[in-house]
Amino acid sequence: MNTKQLKKVHIDLPNHWATGGESLWATPLGNDLYRIENIPFYAYGLNFRDVVLATADTDELKPEVRKVLNPSGNKTYRVIFTNGLSREKQVELLKALEKYKASYERADGINVAIDIEPTGDHLAVYDQLEVYEKSGILSFETCEARAEGSFDDLPEDASEPS
Repeated sequence: MNTKQLKKVHIDLPNHWATGGESLWATPLGNDLYRIENIPFYAYGLNFRDVVLATADTDELKPEVRKVLNPSGNKTYRVIFTNGLSREKQVELLKALEKYKASYERADGINVAIDIEPTGDHLAVYDQLEVYEKSGILSFETCEARAEGSFDDLPEDASEPS
């Protein structure tokens, strides 16, 4: 990826369980449109290669992603490996997903974002991750939108019965 042609865009995530926001690489397309160029690690309802509208509140701030205008068709899953699993074993398990047109990016030694291409088999990836989860070597989540009109998680009290 040639970062000289890319720009960082931001997503505010005040309700997220792990972070308050996320910045992503994006290709400027003009007229406040950007194509997301890496796999989101925290945002929901946003995927690699989606075209988004992003505007900055001030000249000093990164453009804030406001909405997806053209979904790429890609799917995103997030994985957290258990601490005891070696990097080599993690890579072996992740490479086994490539046959379903899945690729991945690492946040650190245990957190991984998986991208499945539009022509890939995201259900097969889900099934395989479920097998890994049941064996206790990782946990995972799908990343479709949680809160309407937002890329954020639901507020904690939104899931509690009233």
